[in-house]
Amino acid sequence: MAHTCIHWFRKGLRLHDNPALMAALKDCKQLYPVFILDPYLHNNACVGINRWRFLIGALKDLDGSLRKLNSRLFVVRGKPEDVLPKLFTKWKVTRLTYEYDTEPYSLQRDSKVTSLAKERGVEVIYKVSHTLYNIERIIEENNGKPPLTYTKLQAIAKTIGPPKRPIPAPTMDDMKDVKTPSSENHEKEYGIPTLEELGLDTAPLGEDLFPGGEQEALRRLDEHMKRTKWVCTFEKPQTSPNSLSPSTTVLSPYVTFGCLSVRTFWWRLTEVYRGNKHSDPPVSLHGQLLWREFFYTASLGIPSFNKMEGNSVCTQVDWDTNPDYLAAWREARTGYPFIDAIMTQLRQEGWIHHLARHAVACFLTRGDLWISWEEGQKVFEQLLLDGDWALNAGNWQWLSASTFFHQYFRVYSPVAFGKKTDKNGDYIRKYLPLLKKFPAEYIYEPWKAPRSIQQAAGCIVGKDYPHPIVQHEVISKKNIQRMKLAYAKRSPESPSKSKGTARNIQEHYNLDVTTQRIVSNPHFISLQSFMSFPYHSKLLLFNKMSKWKINIVS
Repeated sequence: MAHTCIHWFRKGLRLHDNPALMAALKDCKQLYPVFILDPYLHNNACVGINRWRFLIGALKDLDGSLRKLNSRLFVVRGKPEDVLPKLFTKWKVTRLTYEYDTEPYSLQRDSKVTSLAKERGVEVIYKVSHTLYNIERIIEENNGKPPLTYTKLQAIAKTIGPPKRPIPAPTMDDMKDVKTPSSENHEKEYGIPTLEELGLDTAPLGEDLFPGGEQEALRRLDEHMKRTKWVCTFEKPQTSPNSLSPSTTVLSPYVTFGCLSVRTFWWRLTEVYRGNKHSDPPVSLHGQLLWREFFYTASLGIPSFNKMEGNSVCTQVDWDTNPDYLAAWREARTGYPFIDAIMTQLRQEGWIHHLARHAVACFLTRGDLWISWEEGQKVFEQLLLDGDWALNAGNWQWLSASTFFHQYFRVYSPVAFGKKTDKNGDYIRKYLPLLKKFPAEYIYEPWKAPRSIQQAAGCIVGKDYPHPIVQHEVISKKNIQRMKLAYAKRSPESPSKSKGTARNIQEHYNLDVTTQRIVSNPHFISLQSFMSFPYHSKLLLFNKMSKWKINIVS
């Protein structure tokens, strides 16, 4: 039977490594490549202007690639469950294909659409290609539960084996018997809208530093893979949060939108690593892709993953509701230049370094402003080009010390942290030009500058630039105590009453597993091993020794 197929593009905005698209072409006589502007996902309340521009660029690129295969993209608007049944009837569709998506909304949407398709006799085929592995398989291998540590995820992935190899993009040979019908009114009915047609104000847009699209993604991937030494020695913690040009690949937006296949990225890295000494997970580039897998797995296996309430692994914290503080943080007017420069870059460019994200997320939540991580999550979702639902929720929980990471007493300084990699404050001068004439001595703390220096710099603190919204040295100590109380209210299984004390020490108190050297009897630790622990781990263990009946032996 020759099918009339709709291939439904969602995140996988590419032709390479698109097994669902290739499934559409099998025994196909007519192909309709469709993208749906879904009002739930694509609205101006949750999609910022930079993100819109990236999406429209990706759709234009995809349409261009399809036209080279004598096909084209059909962009329609509306709820998928309303739009697709009409298209099934209009085009006499017999098959629907799409890339599997694990977000809660996507799973509900796809379930509705699949039911509607089957009612109309439409065959539905979906394929896994947005992640390295089938996430459900990882959970299954972990006894039906998502692994809650990176190490565990790594172990499961090792058991499963390497990710599947990517498949090539379709060629003219694959399309030789396939037609894509289109009319003279195609652009009017199914054309890609402009930003203006979407009712967006394009005035704030700056240079398009990261153009959307598969061709740009592959070009950037090729460019980076040529830097063999850089790729092999890459360690994420060693990159700079405030360099004037990105110190990482910035391929994350392309992977988020599916312009770049994550499996293609993985195997290209494998080729570069082969025969060379290279860094390893979790800090290597392979390691970054596994972090993505980790959060995707957690997001599928943990209900209410993007919320505090109802989230079984998330610490319940009495966050404050302070609209003024939240607005000051979002609008880059906290009075801390490092924080404000980061938030300015985010608004202007749609991307910031992961350590910069650490700094502003800690500042908003447990470090200074004591605002819920859910509020920060919403802002990042709107402004980040790579605002991936699973990674965004997971990282905000991590950085607020609510889930996964529990060393809440480790707080980023909004002054000292930036100075480590940019003593002169060039990053601040770039994104906050109002402060560019301040000497390096005061660029991170302009409120400390004498009035004469402020006048010479043309910026008076309290008039031209705000005073600090909080006093970090004071409020951070108070917030550590508030976090300590939140942790005290948790009721994890007591390590002393459960098997495997060593494992529980690591899981409940986040001792660095690489320095944990507990002897075979979990109630004894060698003095040498104890001395190798980080200071905070020694302190935690020392405070719990009598309760856990642990002794240090020479």
